[in-house]
Amino acid sequence: MKSIANLFLAISLFGLFACSKPETPPNIVLIMADDMGYECLGCNGSIEYKTPNLDRLASEGIRFENCYSQPLCTPSRVKIMTGKYNYRNYEDFGYLNPNQQTFGNLLQEAGYATCIAGKWQLNGINRDNSNNQDVNRPYHFGFDEYCLWQLHHKNTKTTGRFANPLITQNGKDLPRNEDAYGPRVFADYILDFINRKAEQPFFVYYPMVLVHDPFVPTPDSPEWADPNRRYEKDTAYFADMMAYTDRIVGEIEAKLKEKGVWENTLLIFTGDNGTHRTIKSSTSSGTIIGAKGENINHGNHVPFVLNYPAKMEGCRVEESVISFADVLPTLCDVAGIAPETFKADGKSLFPLITNELDKIQDEVLIHYTPRWGNWSKFHSRWVMNSEYKLYQDGRFYNTKTDVLEKNPLSDLTEDETKLKANFQKLIDEKESDLAFEMNNKTFKVQH
Repeated sequence: MKSIANLFLAISLFGLFACSKPETPPNIVLIMADDMGYECLGCNGSIEYKTPNLDRLASEGIRFENCYSQPLCTPSRVKIMTGKYNYRNYEDFGYLNPNQQTFGNLLQEAGYATCIAGKWQLNGINRDNSNNQDVNRPYHFGFDEYCLWQLHHKNTKTTGRFANPLITQNGKDLPRNEDAYGPRVFADYILDFINRKAEQPFFVYYPMVLVHDPFVPTPDSPEWADPNRRYEKDTAYFADMMAYTDRIVGEIEAKLKEKGVWENTLLIFTGDNGTHRTIKSSTSSGTIIGAKGENINHGNHVPFVLNYPAKMEGCRVEESVISFADVLPTLCDVAGIAPETFKADGKSLFPLITNELDKIQDEVLIHYTPRWGNWSKFHSRWVMNSEYKLYQDGRFYNTKTDVLEKNPLSDLTEDETKLKANFQKLIDEKESDLAFEMNNKTFKVQH
């Protein structure tokens, strides 16, 4: 009788183990628009641009109210890819040192098929950094395949990103085509990648070339029909570029659903910095002038829309303050990558996605050293939350009531005094941390 009972137990256990399959790692799609501030999405208050797909994704997912990037493109790209403050590894504009570990490396090592398409600008071609003609650099940073603009060709009038783009794909330049449109080429490559890799966990990083200047017609603009007008520059075309961005996001979502992987995909849409300074956007709270490169919040307050149907505990607006340092830890967390395998300055947003936590932090630190053109005058460091900001030189602002930061606070309430002291403590901690980093680097912080 005992042997029969053991047999039944063994059969039961076998059935239990056979039925419980390990959870499939989620796919990850990270889309980062170029020069698109928070105010550009309809869900964030825009009354000028048409973004129906992004607005719907926001209503069905999590819309973060307070995401802060870096105010300029390369500082943001370096930070989002490595999860580190700029003072640790931002050495020059348009450059990411090959000694760095990116989310591409980590996800590739975890078994993901990885792809990057869009804007690269990390080989060091702007300042002739060492080995800037290396077309294998994306592979080195963990991407199995790529389709990129500005990999090893400098940005000139004849090497543009929009009409007749010069794009390098997996080591070779694509043939030039007067009728080609760069964003269309990148989107089609990503859609094909999803088609090919839908049966395994995959990671798509799409640093878009939209909506950066020059502001020119898209294939959906009537002017595109005239080849002579495809290079016509006018800020009026910014709205068309916004609409084309939204269209591409909708196509990627549709492809994920078509392949049956939408539920188990983490999709994030954000922007690398504030909108170009020539763009004035009408919003429900008034007109906002872009402040790309600047320290005021319009310079680095960016959209952040997140969908992860399999794990989200309901759609909502999330008011927690987050920064680009939090992206890499989030991707690693959802992919099951152990924290001890990487070093990052941010925190995972996964507990916010699942509603395990109400917030992950009270404030964020921004260290900004542009290392590029006239923006160098904005070099600074600050701690901020969704309402206040303290610079390392002591200026303290309420950024809700003083958006342009014209009037530093002097007569503080008791709560403001405590908050400023807490911010100062964090700045002091990072000042000593920064000094240590600088003593061990070959580059110097610009003051």
